Amino acid sequence: MAFNLRLCLAFLLLQPLSFSFAAAADKVPLALYYETLCPYSSNFIVNYLANIFKNGLLDIVDLKLVPYGNARLRSNDSISCQHGPYECLLNTVEACAINIWPDVHKHFSFIFCVESLVAEGKYTDWESCFQKTGLVSRLVADCYTSGYGQKLELRYAAETSALEPPHTYVPWVVVDGHPLYEDYEHFETYICEAYKGPLPEACKAGVEQQNKSQKNHALVSFLSSTSTRSASSY
Repeated sequence: MAFNLRLCLAFLLLQPLSFSFAAAADKVPLALYYETLCPYSSNFIVNYLANIFKNGLLDIVDLKLVPYGNARLRSNDSISCQHGPYECLLNTVEACAINIWPDVHKHFSFIFCVESLVAEGKYTDWESCFQKTGLVSRLVADCYTSGYGQKLELRYAAETSALEPPHTYVPWVVVDGHPLYEDYEHFETYICEAYKGPLPEACKAGVEQQNKSQKNHALVSFLSSTSTRSASSY
C-alpha cells in the first residue's frame, strides 16, 4: 500500500496512568487521535510516542489513544474508514485492547506491536502481537464479534467529531487541551512546558539541548553578521 502524502488528510484526525511525579502535580493530558493504517500515525506511535515509555516522561503524562481518525459515520451507524475495511478492523481491535487492558503499558504494548507491523507493511500479521505481548487474544475476539468493539468506535467517532478546533489530519496530537498541528513531533517539549511540578530528567535534558541549539544559532548569526560587516568595509 503506497502513501505519498505528508499527512493523512481527512476525507472532506488523552488520559490514563503513570508513576511518581504525579504526586507533586497533575499529569499533563496527552491525546492522540489516529487511524491504524495511516503511515504517519504508525510512524508517530512507533518512533515518537514510544519514547515516553523509555525516558520516564510517561510519569507526568495522562495518555489517551483514540483509534478512529478520518473515518466517516454513515446514517445507519456503520463506519467507513479512509484506508478501507481492514483499517476499520484494526481500529476496532485496538479500541477493544484499550478497553480490555486499561493499564496504558499493556494496551500500548499491543498497539505498538500492531503499528510496527503497519510500518513494515505486514499489518495482516497483527494477531502475532498477542503472542509477542502475552495478552489473551480471546478477549479481543469476543469484544469484536459481540459488537461491543463497534460501540467503542461509535464513542470514538463522537469524541473525534466533537474536537474543537476540528481535526484536519492524522495524527492529531493534543497536549493539555491544545492541538499541536504540524508540530506534533515535538510533543515532548509541550508536555514539559505544561507540567507544573518538578521537571523529570527527560525534560531537563530537552531544555539543555534546546539552550545549546539556541546558543549555536546565536553564534552562527553573530559570525555571519561579523563576516558581512568585514566584507563591506573593503
